[in-house]
Amino acid sequence: MSAPTDPFGTAALRAAVLGAWATSPTRFREDANAEEDLYLGGYRDRLLVELAQNAADAADGAGTLRLSLVDGELRAANTGRPLDADGVAALASLRASAKNPAQGVGQFGVGFSAVLAVTDAPSVLSRAGGVAFSAERTRAAIAEHPDLAARAAERGGRVPVLRVVWPADGDVPDGFATEVRLPLRDGVDGAALLADFAGQAADLLLALPGLERIEIGADAWWRVGDGARVHIHGPDGVVSWLVHRVAGVLPEDLVESLGVEARERPQWTVCWAVRVDADGVPLPLGDDVLHAPTPTDERLSLPARLVATLPIEPSRRRLHPGPAADAVLAEAARAYPALVDLTAAEHRTALVPLVGFPLSEVDEKLRELLLSALRRAPWLAAADGTGDLTPARAHVLDVSADGLAELLSEVVADLAAGYLSEQRHTAALAALDVPRLRPADVVETITGRARPPEWWHRLYTALAPVIETDGTARMELGGLPVPLADGRTLPGPAGVVLVEDAELLELLGQAEVGVLPVVHAEAAHPVLERLGAHRGGPADLLDAGGLQDAVERSLDDVESGVDIHGLISVVLRLVRDAGVRTGDRPWLGALALEDSVGDWRRADELALPGSPLLDILDEDAPVGVLSDEVAAEWPDHVLAAVGVLDAFALVVDEAPAGPDHALADEVVWWDARPEPPARVLAVRDLDLVTDDAWPRALNLLAAEPDTWRALLEPDGYTGWWIARNAVLAGAAPGDWRLAEADELEGLYDVIPDIGVDPRVLAAIGVRSTLRVDNADDAEDLLVRLGDQDRALPPGAILRTHAALAEAVVDELFDPADVRLPETTRTLAGTVATDCLVLDAPWPLAVLSETQVVSAGPDFALAEPLAELLDLPLATEELDEEITSAAEPVPWSELGAVAAACELLDVPTPLGSLLVHEKLMIHTPTGTHNVPWWVQDGVVHCEDTPEALARALAWTTDRWTDRHLFTALIEEPAHYLT
Repeated sequence: MSAPTDPFGTAALRAAVLGAWATSPTRFREDANAEEDLYLGGYRDRLLVELAQNAADAADGAGTLRLSLVDGELRAANTGRPLDADGVAALASLRASAKNPAQGVGQFGVGFSAVLAVTDAPSVLSRAGGVAFSAERTRAAIAEHPDLAARAAERGGRVPVLRVVWPADGDVPDGFATEVRLPLRDGVDGAALLADFAGQAADLLLALPGLERIEIGADAWWRVGDGARVHIHGPDGVVSWLVHRVAGVLPEDLVESLGVEARERPQWTVCWAVRVDADGVPLPLGDDVLHAPTPTDERLSLPARLVATLPIEPSRRRLHPGPAADAVLAEAARAYPALVDLTAAEHRTALVPLVGFPLSEVDEKLRELLLSALRRAPWLAAADGTGDLTPARAHVLDVSADGLAELLSEVVADLAAGYLSEQRHTAALAALDVPRLRPADVVETITGRARPPEWWHRLYTALAPVIETDGTARMELGGLPVPLADGRTLPGPAGVVLVEDAELLELLGQAEVGVLPVVHAEAAHPVLERLGAHRGGPADLLDAGGLQDAVERSLDDVESGVDIHGLISVVLRLVRDAGVRTGDRPWLGALALEDSVGDWRRADELALPGSPLLDILDEDAPVGVLSDEVAAEWPDHVLAAVGVLDAFALVVDEAPAGPDHALADEVVWWDARPEPPARVLAVRDLDLVTDDAWPRALNLLAAEPDTWRALLEPDGYTGWWIARNAVLAGAAPGDWRLAEADELEGLYDVIPDIGVDPRVLAAIGVRSTLRVDNADDAEDLLVRLGDQDRALPPGAILRTHAALAEAVVDELFDPADVRLPETTRTLAGTVATDCLVLDAPWPLAVLSETQVVSAGPDFALAEPLAELLDLPLATEELDEEITSAAEPVPWSELGAVAAACELLDVPTPLGSLLVHEKLMIHTPTGTHNVPWWVQDGVVHCEDTPEALARALAWTTDRWTDRHLFTALIEEPAHYLT
C-alpha cells in the first residue's frame, strides 16, 4: 500500500510537537494532563454534541450529519466545507479553534477531544484529504526520544492522542464532505452509543440551526421550517416548536472581559423555543438545561428552552459568569415576550416562569429577568379586545364568568380578558404581580358609574353563576348597584323590589317619586333576589321604605314649591291595587291633598265631599273638604284608606308604647287603666263633634264595622271618652239608664228616645245594670241615694248599698277618694244625716228604720259600707243593758230546735243559750221588750218559736233560713208541706 499524501503538512506539525516535548520537560506532561482533563472531565458524555456541532460549523445552514457503525468503527459524516489545513492545525493543538466566527457556534477546537471517550485512534477524512491520530503510533514516535519514553512510562504508557497527527487516506460517503472515523475501544458498545445518540438528535436539530438533518443508523431526524414554527421529524413522529431568534454584537467594553479567542467572536445569538402540540398549544418544558448552544449542566426550570451563544467555561458545562454573560442573558429576557406573542392569547400564561425554588444561579437570574420583561411588555389580552396590556398595569378579575370581564372593561381600565380569571392562569399572573379584583373591588369600582339599565341586566346575567355558587362572592356583591325605575341607582339590592306589573313600572318611571326602590324594568333580573331583593306588588312597595318618609313630608314639600302630583298618583295607585283598608297604615294620613278651596291639607284632615261627617263636626273643626277633582278620580274606599274622612277615622296600634296617638285626653285614659293597653283601637276626632249632633255621630259609629269594634273594645278609649264627654238629651250618657234596667229605677231616669240603638247606648255608658267600677261611680250613686227628691224602692236602696260595699271589698277604689254627700238613704227610704250602719238584725228591735242604713241581709257588707259612708256600726253604738232574768238551756235539750236542725241537716249548736220568760233591754231611749238579743257573743231569747228560730239561724250562720226554722220549730210537718 502506498503512503498517503500529506496535503495538510502533518509532518511539520508532528515534528513541532515532538520537538517541543523533547526540549520542554513539562510540555509533554501538560499536554497529556490537558487532554485527559478534557475527555475525562468537561467533554465526557458529549461525543454526539461535539460531532454535531462540528458538522453544523462546517455546513452552510442546511447541513446533514450521518452516524453509523461500520466494521467496529463509529463513523460521522457531514456535509458542508471539507477539512482544511487550519482545521487540522486546530484539531492537533488542543487550544485553538479554526472555526469562522461568523459561521460556527463552537468556540474551542478542544471539543474534538470528546472522541477519546470511545477511541484511541480517531481519524478525519474529507474530499481534500485526511488526518489520523493514534495513541499507539504516538507511543512509537516518542520511543525514539528516551526522555519522552521515560515520562510516558511514568504515566503507565498513556500519551496525548490528539497532539501528534498523521496523514490519512479514505473515501468519504457520497454527498458528504467529511467523515470522522472512530475505531471503538474494547468494551465500548457501539449499538448503545447509537441508541444514546438517537435520544439527543431532536434537541440538537433545534439547538444547531446550521444542522438540518441527522441520520443515526437506519433512522433519521430532520428539521422543517426556519421561521417561528419549526417541526422536528423523526421515527416517532413530529415534534413542533415555536421559535424566536435574535442576534447582536456585544459592546466593546464587554468584549474585553472575554478570553483571548472569544474576543474574536463578539457576536451573540439567542433562540427561545417552546414545544407546542398540533393545535399550537405550548407544552412548557419544566426541568431543562441551558443550551449554549449545546446542552450545559446549568439546570433551568423555565417553560421554554434557551439556546444562546453565552460565554461558557472550556468544559462547555458551566456558564462563565461576568458582564458579557449578563448582557446576553438580559438580551434573552428582552426577547422572551416575543416568543410569548407567538402563542395564542389564551395560552400565553403557560410561558410565564412560576415562582419556586431555583435549580441554579442561572435559573434564578433568568427567572427574575424574564418576569421583569414580561411585566413591562404588552402581551396580556385585554378584556375590551382593543389590544394587549402590560401586566404591570393590568387587573384581572378574581372570579370567572362568561362575558363579565368584557362587560366590565367598559368601566374598568386595563382589565384583562375574562378567561384569564380561570384557575389555570392564577399562578402565572401571581408571579407577575397582576392585581386580582375581588367582587368587592368590582362593586367599589363600578359604584357611581352611569350605565343604561340594559347594561346592568347584562352584568347581573354574567354574575349569576358566581352568585349562585360562591357564598363569599355573594356576600361581597351585596353592594352591587341597582338602577331604579325612577332613574336613581341604589348601592345594593337589599330591600329593592322587583315589580312585574308593566303599567305600574311605567307610572313609577314617569312619576319621578324618587323614594321607591323599584328595579328598572330593563335591569330586573332574578339574581337580584339572591342578593336581597324581593319580588313584590303594591303592598310591598308601600312597605319597602322611603315612601312613608315622602308621604310624611309631602305637606312641607308642596308648601315649599315641590311638585308632588307624581307622589300622589303613585301612592293612591298602590293603595288601590294593594287593597289597603282604612287604618291599615296610619302614616298614609299625612299625604298632602288639595281641598275644595285650593289649599293643601293632610289627607286625614279632609273629608269627602258630601260626607255625613261634615254635618256633625263643629264648624271650627280643622277638617276641610277634599277637592272635587281628586274625589272624582279615585274611589271613596281608596281615599278613605289614606285617611280622607267619610266616616270617623280609626287609630290602630297593635303594640303601643305609650299614650302618643294624638287622641283627646289619651293620657288620662291611659293612666286610669290598671295596666297599659295591649293595643290601641280608637276612634279619633270625637272631640270635634258638636253637642247636639251626638245621636247622629253614634249612628255613624255603629254603621261602620271598624268603628263599631272600637266602640265595643273592652276598656277601650272610644267608649271611655264618649261616656265622659258625649251629650245625650242634655246629659252625659252615664246620667241615663236603659228602659229595661229596672234595678236602676229611681236612681237614673230612662233615656229619652233619641233614635240610637240601645246596644250603642249601652256601649257608651248609658246604664243597663247596677255597677260600681270606680270612685266616680260610687260618688254618683251616693249623691243619687242622698237626693230626697228621688223616690227609691226599698230593694233599689238595699241593692245599691250592697253594690257599694262589695266594690269596697273588691278594692275597686279607695273609699278615701269618694266625696260623700251630706245625706244618705235610710232603710225606711228617707234621707238622714246621722245614721248607723246595721251590722246585725237584733238592733232593729230598739232602733227605727229611719235611723239605720243597710246593705241587706248579708251583714258581712256592713263594715265596708260603714267605712265608705264614714258611719258607725249599730252594734258598736248601742249601749244596752239586759234587765230580765234568764235560765241557761243547752241547745241540745230544746227538742223542737234539735228536730229542726235534724230536718235541715244542720248540726245542733254546742253550748247553751239564755232563755228569758220576757227579755227586757234597757237603752238610752228607754226599756224595750225584744224577742232575742246577742250580747258579748251570748245569745238571749224568749221561749217562742220565732225567737228561738232567729237565735238558731244566727248561731248556725243560716240567717236566710230563719223563717224556715220558725216554721219547723212551730210544726215539723212544715218540712213536708
